[in-house]
Amino acid sequence: MSSVTTSTTPAAARRGLLADPGYQAFVILRTAFTVAPIVFGLDKFANLLVDWPAYLAPWIDNLVPGSAQAAMYAVGAIEIVAGIAVALAPRFGAWLVAGWLGGIIVNLLTIPDYYDIALRDFGLLLAAVALARLAERYHGARRH
Repeated sequence: MSSVTTSTTPAAARRGLLADPGYQAFVILRTAFTVAPIVFGLDKFANLLVDWPAYLAPWIDNLVPGSAQAAMYAVGAIEIVAGIAVALAPRFGAWLVAGWLGGIIVNLLTIPDYYDIALRDFGLLLAAVALARLAERYHGARRH
């Protein structure tokens, strides 16, 4: 008598996971929230994309020691760490990014004429929360 097993091969399971729209959304958001914070964090040291110190509210600049550019160096380091956290531990890193975006939004709402950027960052905050929720379901799914 022969025995038939119905176990799924790892390759078939991976193909099935890659076909899942929820998993696709998880991968897209995880990639975006890994790459973007790292790129923007690195740019805080170069100011190639924009003059980052101009985005620091005066009241925050008065609270932190040193210049606005020095504050942007710290901001850049935190953003790089947040991107790495999303890459390695998206269930934690996505919440870190969402919290960081909340702080950025508060900063921007206190600078006249930056409300549109604050609104955009609110959308990014919601996307980071969605990533955190998707990470609860999918992180580690490739390993099983």
